[in-house]
Amino acid sequence: MAEPFSDILCPALAELSSYTPVAGDFAVRLDANEAPELLSAAAKQRLGEAAATLTWERYPDATSSQLRQALAGYSGVSTEEVLVGDGSDEIITMLLSTFSQARDRTGSALTMTCTPSFVMYRMSARVRGQRVLEVPLDASWDLALESMLRGLEHAAPNVIFIATPNNPTGNLVDHERLERLIRAAPTSLVVIDEAYIPYADRDQLDLYRRYENVAVLRTLSKIGFAALRVGWLIARPSLLAEIDKVRLPYNMNAPAQLLGTLAVTELAPEIRRIVSYVVTERERLSAALGALPGITVTPSQANFLWFRSERPAVELFEGLKARGILVRSFHQRGGRLANQLRVTVGTSAENERFLSGLRELS
Repeated sequence: MAEPFSDILCPALAELSSYTPVAGDFAVRLDANEAPELLSAAAKQRLGEAAATLTWERYPDATSSQLRQALAGYSGVSTEEVLVGDGSDEIITMLLSTFSQARDRTGSALTMTCTPSFVMYRMSARVRGQRVLEVPLDASWDLALESMLRGLEHAAPNVIFIATPNNPTGNLVDHERLERLIRAAPTSLVVIDEAYIPYADRDQLDLYRRYENVAVLRTLSKIGFAALRVGWLIARPSLLAEIDKVRLPYNMNAPAQLLGTLAVTELAPEIRRIVSYVVTERERLSAALGALPGITVTPSQANFLWFRSERPAVELFEGLKARGILVRSFHQRGGRLANQLRVTVGTSAENERFLSGLRELS
């Protein structure tokens, strides 16, 4: 007997799975690229005091005006260049809904991205009936530019998503390769996802300022405020006016607007302190991890480390999990990912517990 509504469900659902984090209680969770618990007691008190002033019975500001202004100042752009969403994920869906017109006889829009990279680019496009061209990264986990250029010759994507620093590999993509890709795709919107840019040596705003087909995606989720679900897109005002037409009414709740504004203004020193701590720990953890036998670490510009083990990743993943330590493994994808794991940089104590667990398994 057929499942109810099977004849009218989105066909792409058959090939997809829900985005579901690993459930359970773990003493050390280093799997989700969140910032460690470093907010000061004074900052938490200030956030609580601010939340107490909210008018709970009223709808939030439909245009998120104060939050957009604060994020614009934080990013060094104008308020008119900022659109906010419920995390980067909502903005990705808004972009794909906006750029949904098919260019050819296939009848579906084309999205281009790399692999491995953030899975929501592919998932969000597929559930909208769009085609996705995923180009494998090269041996150094950088853009395989020539392969991407050949893909552009075959069909022009509506949107190209490039994460840099990339998740899960942690590296900044080569700036020259990225610029060549942008120049080769003048009719595609190139979205540079800078979710982890606070931890990097440089950003890509210069490319946004120089090329009309570039937009930049950012978030508060990686720098201590994941609970707020605040993401924002930096793009030309004329483009944002079109994207705003697909935005759901009141998409940003009042606490996120108020506390997100506070985070990037009054509490900006907290963010800088958190980032500084994580970068210092990242370098220490990278050196210690790389010194272990059979482990190779990819240099990171994010708040996590991507490393290869000579042993199957599943063995290390399960061994750490049994010790109450959760990291992210990619063994289920097979191929060159069968030996790859990703660990979020935690507090010094969390990092030491992870290293101790890994040494026990070596």
